[in-house]
Amino acid sequence: MGQGVLSPAFSRRDGELTCRGVSLEGLAERFGTPLYVYDAQGIAERIQAFHHAFRGVEFLLAYSVKANGNLAILNRIGATGAGADIVSEGELERALRAGIPASRIVFAGVGKTAAEMARALEAGIHAFHVESEEELDLLEEVARARGVQAPVGIRVNPDVESPTPHHYTATGHAASKFGIPVSRAMELYRSGADRPHLRFVGIDVHIGSQIVEVEPYLAALETVLVMVDELRDAGVPLEYLDLGGGFGVGYRGEAGLPLDRLAAVVTKRLRERGLRLILEPGRSIVGEAGVLLTRVLYRKESGGKRFVITDAGMTELLRPSHYGGWHRIVPVIQNADAGAPEVAVDVVGPVCESGDFLALDRPLPLPERGDLLAVGTAGAYGFSMASNYNARRRPAEVLVENSRPLLIRRREEVDDLIRGEVIPPLPTVAAALHSGDPTP
Repeated sequence: MGQGVLSPAFSRRDGELTCRGVSLEGLAERFGTPLYVYDAQGIAERIQAFHHAFRGVEFLLAYSVKANGNLAILNRIGATGAGADIVSEGELERALRAGIPASRIVFAGVGKTAAEMARALEAGIHAFHVESEEELDLLEEVARARGVQAPVGIRVNPDVESPTPHHYTATGHAASKFGIPVSRAMELYRSGADRPHLRFVGIDVHIGSQIVEVEPYLAALETVLVMVDELRDAGVPLEYLDLGGGFGVGYRGEAGLPLDRLAAVVTKRLRERGLRLILEPGRSIVGEAGVLLTRVLYRKESGGKRFVITDAGMTELLRPSHYGGWHRIVPVIQNADAGAPEVAVDVVGPVCESGDFLALDRPLPLPERGDLLAVGTAGAYGFSMASNYNARRRPAEVLVENSRPLLIRRREEVDDLIRGEVIPPLPTVAAALHSGDPTP
């Protein structure tokens, strides 16, 4: 693992890790730890890379809000002309308040409620991506009650096995809860003529997350293009094809999904059919643009293991314990003895769970108490999966933009933890017993 850089944006200056030249140690001292730091330029460059790769077709980048839903991040992404892929009413409101137009928002997710559908129809979103027959029926009811037509794309389950790092992140196989089988989806599309409050405008497929190989996407593409052609012949022309997201990034410094290779096939096939393309990248936009900073609290040895206990754990970064996610960890200040030997340590957090860790058996120059560590590739599914378990306050977030650190979320206070909670009066009998009065 070494003491090297995390990425070109997070490189060293005089031995200290920086974000575009801004001292990470300085940010930690100013804003405290744990602390998320994001690189605005890196986010913009990734969006530009997508637009460049898919320039041969009409294209909407619908950023997956679940990866990182901070309002400032969404605002900067929306300012590039991108839209949003959402899975809840809360994400809809986040995107709207960040300035992303409803016309560039697609609504996915297997459990949309009638209230969420009504709000999205009111806002005027681009389309609903429906994942079950009963959901389609409910959407039709909601649209009918409002006297409007709901724009719909069915999420097809193509039964494609994609190589993902964990079985939780594979979503395109037949046993997944996501999407509708091809044959049934075709029947539902053909029912459109009898459903005046539904307007079938597109088709959607999403096969998993952290995929670094092109072939699974091409297999899914071929499946849905056959459907598109058959539907067109049956008088059901579609406007767009959504190939989903899940584009992998290099957590260990390896190359991510080769966009240009994927785009060469996708743009040609869609251009031939006059289809617009929608993609839903999340991790590949923000993942490598973020780090989590954490201080070493203590060190200990027990049972033949060395533990480095930090002030960040599973409540700040859940991926290691939930998915077995691997994140590079490096000291922010490089040891003066650059040749210091590495020892295998468990980097663990303060949460009362044995599964609370950031890294296991990780070779690391043994840090001292108070040393600052940077956890790399933490811009996606970091803060967005953070929790208040153990009554821990979620960390602050800082965006480095034009060499300026901007606080985009303050650290939570104790009052934030109990907001919305109410202690009702004790029942009369219980109150009397508590007071010691035997005659309530």
